[in-house]
Parts: sequence; C-alpha cells; structure tokens
Amino acid sequence: MKQVLMMFVAVLLFTACGNGKENKADVNEATTESSVNSSKVVSVTNADPVTVYVYYFHGKQRCKTCIAVQKFTQEAVEQMYGDNQKVQFLEILTEEAANKELVERYGVTWNALIVAKGDDHIDITQNAFANPAGVKEMLKSEVDRRL
Repeated sequence: MKQVLMMFVAVLLFTACGNGKENKADVNEATTESSVNSSKVVSVTNADPVTVYVYYFHGKQRCKTCIAVQKFTQEAVEQMYGDNQKVQFLEILTEEAANKELVERYGVTWNALIVAKGDDHIDITQNAFANPAGVKEMLKSEVDRRL
C-alpha cells in the first residue's frame, strides 16, 4: 500500500507543473497572448527606491495555477494602478542571466510573487497560489502600504 501511495505522489509531483506537451503549448500560448513587460530589466542597483515593484518570478515551464496567478496579478496591477507610474508589474524569468541579481536578492527558487519598494518587500507567493482569484485584495493591501 505504501508503494502505491508513493508512486501516486511521485506521478503527481512530476506532472503538476507542466511536464506534458499539452501544458507546454498552453504556457507558450498564454505567454504569447499576455502583454507582459518582460523585456524591461530592473536590477537591484537601478531599481527606483520610490517605485513599488510587483515582481512575478517564474521558470520556463508553468502549470495552469502559475499562469492564473500571473494573469490575475498583472490585471489587478493594471486595473488599480495603471495610471500610477510609481507602481510597476514586472515578469521575471528566473533562468535569464540578466535576472540573476534579483533572483538571488529575493531568494527565489521557483515561482514567486513579491511586492517590493527599496528594501521593504514581502513574499505573497503562498497566499497567491492558495487563492489566485484573491490576489487583487492582497496586492492592494501590500502596494498601498508601500505607496
């Protein structure tokens, strides 16, 4: 019985975040469709200390929840702070060398959602992934606190 349970857990882990070809197509399609500002590179040294950054860190392969968290986060930032230049949403691909400094600064090992202004930051990844639709309220609270 233990072996069957362990096999089930192993299969679940290996398939959870987009290891299948079908999920890769979904990820590529979702990434292509989104208007994410991933070309803008912000390093730790050139980040504006008065701007609140909403960083969404991710790898190349993502599951549907990962994509949903990014979508809800980006939409919430655009909707609530679209006219405020002091709030920026940035998608950060963790594998890119240009993003290494940010990845190391925030200790990102997988996907992460971080709200930061200068040295004041909070990692809301766990809450965001537990409730992707509730990201808007979490972001509003954390961004407003830093404005």
